Amino acid sequence: MGWIKNIYQFYYQGFKQMTLGKTLWVIILVKLFIMFAVFRIFFFKDFLGNNFKTDQERSIHVIEEITN
Repeated sequence: MGWIKNIYQFYYQGFKQMTLGKTLWVIILVKLFIMFAVFRIFFFKDFLGNNFKTDQERSIHVIEEITN
């Protein structure tokens, strides 16, 4: 159990002493938010939900697309 504490302390101290790294992490998190939240809203519409009424119809369509 002591090795888990050592690993935690290693990363805790490393992130605590960062200066430029904190800014880079903020940039990374903002980019991830844009990619997964904003792009999904504008570019990835709910095709299956809009074009098929039941789960069975959706599953048949997906199976046909995968196997063809």
